[in-house]
Amino acid sequence: MSASCSMEKNSAQFTPYTYVYSDGFVFDLQLVRVVSSCRLDIYTFPFDTQNCTLTFNAYLQHLPAITIGHLASSEEILKYSKEMMATMGEWELIGIKALHQQLPTSSNKTYEELRFFISVRRRSMLYVVNLLIPSCFLITVDLFSFLLPPQKVDRSLFKMTLVLGYTVFLLLMNDLLPITGNTIPLINVFLSLCLALMVVSLLESILITNLLHSSAHYSDVPRWIRLFVVHIIGRLVLLPPKHTPVEQTIRNPATLEMDASALRAGEGKAHGPEGPLDEDKAVEELRSLGRDVRVIRMKVEQERNVSPSAEEWIQVGFIIDRLLFAIYALFLSVSFVTIIGVWVYSHNASL
Repeated sequence: MSASCSMEKNSAQFTPYTYVYSDGFVFDLQLVRVVSSCRLDIYTFPFDTQNCTLTFNAYLQHLPAITIGHLASSEEILKYSKEMMATMGEWELIGIKALHQQLPTSSNKTYEELRFFISVRRRSMLYVVNLLIPSCFLITVDLFSFLLPPQKVDRSLFKMTLVLGYTVFLLLMNDLLPITGNTIPLINVFLSLCLALMVVSLLESILITNLLHSSAHYSDVPRWIRLFVVHIIGRLVLLPPKHTPVEQTIRNPATLEMDASALRAGEGKAHGPEGPLDEDKAVEELRSLGRDVRVIRMKVEQERNVSPSAEEWIQVGFIIDRLLFAIYALFLSVSFVTIIGVWVYSHNASL
């Protein structure tokens, strides 16, 4: 990453002294203090290393009138700069290289040019602790929220709270993100994908809740959804199609009354003339029992009376839920490996 550098006017104190030697050598020691700016490549922010170029030459005089050079080697200049330079804490000087060359002009003359290639590395620990780690924590909590059963827990409310919290977090940490550069930093893409996945998981939870409570009123699942989602994606996420079991039927209370009549007739023949009083009590008890059984049967049918279409819609919802969970886990794994890899590579490349 090479970048050109522009400088402002020299702001150092003027030194009105020039050293003239007996052999004709003139040494002009002028301090130069400038404010420079470089074009930044922030794609790998906050693990970026920036390279700036400082060029010194004479625009009016040529060789041998003015000779430009450096008195120390690049290693000595780097060591001296690290000892004397004061930074704002975000950047770290990691390298200085010098290039001294003679270049021709259009008038067949030659001038000297001295270039310094300066490499600085951003200290990334601040951004890792304040941006990346909290984002990873929040999206990991959202990942494990898929383990909550949607039938008994309002999972959508929990996810909505996470989305609102993450949005407020991004607004508070917006000042840490760079606002200059010609490219979008990779960390912005990561944060946007995290927010997008959290919103998609919230919408998916709303869909699951709707299917669990309103799927009985839906039409049959379309054939292409049944083939693609239930039979293909379902097997990929280890949720194969379910076979509807044969339900056990509950006996009609009217049959209970018929059995009670038959039982009464049998008991009447067996017990003789003393049976009518006991038979009437038994009939009343059986009729009361039949009404209770009828009420229990209606409650059971309301809970178990799920149409095959509703069961298919619910299964589609659970398959989508499992698929999004797998995408979440894959995204987190790839993101963690990428962040750690870029961090280690940027650190090793600058050594």
